[in-house]
Amino acid sequence: MRKNHTWVWIVSIIAGVAALTAALTSFFVLKEKKRRDDEELEAYLEDSIQ
Repeated sequence: MRKNHTWVWIVSIIAGVAALTAALTSFFVLKEKKRRDDEELEAYLEDSIQ
């Protein structure tokens, strides 16, 4: 029974790290997409003014 308990902890830690990594990756991807969209909009507005 003790070995099962150890495996549960190991799997839980791995799952937690995977979930945290996925959350951070999606956060940075969305942040980068917003930055690119803002730059594109700014360039469009500058071109449309001229």
